[in-house]
Amino acid sequence: MVNKKVVPVVLSGIVALSLLSGCAKTKVEESSSTTSPKSETTTAPTAAAAKPVTLQFWAAWSPNSDEEVKTKAQIKKFEETHPNIKIDVQLITFDVMHDKLIAAINAGNAPDLSWGLSEWFGEFNKMDALADLSASFNAWSDKDKIYKNVVDSLSVNGKLKALPQYLGIRALLYHENMLKKAGYDAPPKTWDELIAMSDKVKSSNGKEAFGIAATGVRSPQELLSLLAQNDLEIAKKQTDGKFKNTWQENPDELKRAGEVFQFYKDLLAKGVVKSEAKTWGWQEEDTNFAQGQYAMVVNGPWIEGRSKENPEEMKDVKVAAPPFKKKAATFLEVSPLYIYKAKHEKETFEFASYIMGKEWQTAIRPTNSPRSDVISDSPWGKGFTDLAATGVVFPSVSLGGITKDLEDSIARALIKNDPVETVAKWLSDAINADLKKSGELSAK
Repeated sequence: MVNKKVVPVVLSGIVALSLLSGCAKTKVEESSSTTSPKSETTTAPTAAAAKPVTLQFWAAWSPNSDEEVKTKAQIKKFEETHPNIKIDVQLITFDVMHDKLIAAINAGNAPDLSWGLSEWFGEFNKMDALADLSASFNAWSDKDKIYKNVVDSLSVNGKLKALPQYLGIRALLYHENMLKKAGYDAPPKTWDELIAMSDKVKSSNGKEAFGIAATGVRSPQELLSLLAQNDLEIAKKQTDGKFKNTWQENPDELKRAGEVFQFYKDLLAKGVVKSEAKTWGWQEEDTNFAQGQYAMVVNGPWIEGRSKENPEEMKDVKVAAPPFKKKAATFLEVSPLYIYKAKHEKETFEFASYIMGKEWQTAIRPTNSPRSDVISDSPWGKGFTDLAATGVVFPSVSLGGITKDLEDSIARALIKNDPVETVAKWLSDAINADLKKSGELSAK
């Protein structure tokens, strides 16, 4: 999730889980052999009890949350049923975790596994920091319970390089009462329908029809979805295994990219969104929808939490597929479990597969599980998981500069008011320039 945005994207205890601020590994007291003090000859030592392996796990759940309580209970159960493994948890917020992980990887002191954002996947893989999990996953009895496109999103050249712990699938959320007041029994299915409905929604309710996040961490995700809905990729994998933005090599692709930016412009110019939405981030997008300040938004299942703060405003919220231009698509945020190259890869996969197991997922991820057999009847569950097959993800490249390019391109369209084809060409060039910097640009 991007409420961190987680978000998309955690310390210590040998006997029980507790929280520390440092990253140091807890030492386990060693058992020693005994020698008879009354004999001059040394007897054979008694078998030393096997030392349990301690796994370092960096996570980012909110302290004192229901998630923390449930997760601690599951970790305790895992330790009780796996006495050879202890879990040492360090809580780290998403806003600092990336830099701490990079520093730890470069120092050769990465944790055994961690939470993280999907946007970090290409970067960590390029650093050769991630373990190849293919053999372990293929031997796991529940492998077929994980959505195939989720597994594919975490694979590079046929090798599985991370595991999914939960999904942040995006859906169209809408205030049913606002649409009914405007005379609509169903939400829009296409971009054109959304724009056509907007005047009636606003005149009937005194509030805009739609909301966007044009800045911040969520804006590249929303743009990626819109591009996919017009059958476009930001970087295609080429025959040499590297990537390239191909829009300027294909006039039809460049035209479709321009249509996406025209859609942004139309949302603003035709009053479909508030004028200040061109500077909104995810906080404004979520808060204003939860408070009933506009009728529709494409958002994730975490918005359910806002119903506790705004019960009256949220009681009419329903879930549907996002409107599209050329093909149905939505952003599939896969929250990865990163497993780093380490000496405890077997034990780490044992714990990670427990996290992906049905019991853990049912207890902690009932509405956003990567398992096809854990689906809540709640609209916050099934309403989102039904869209998993249409999910799109970022390409597996270093994304730091590229996500900034995506955000900047929206600003060029909405704030600088550049022509849409100019914006599309600029973004194409910027993506390829960043791929070149990272050594991932295809020469094909």
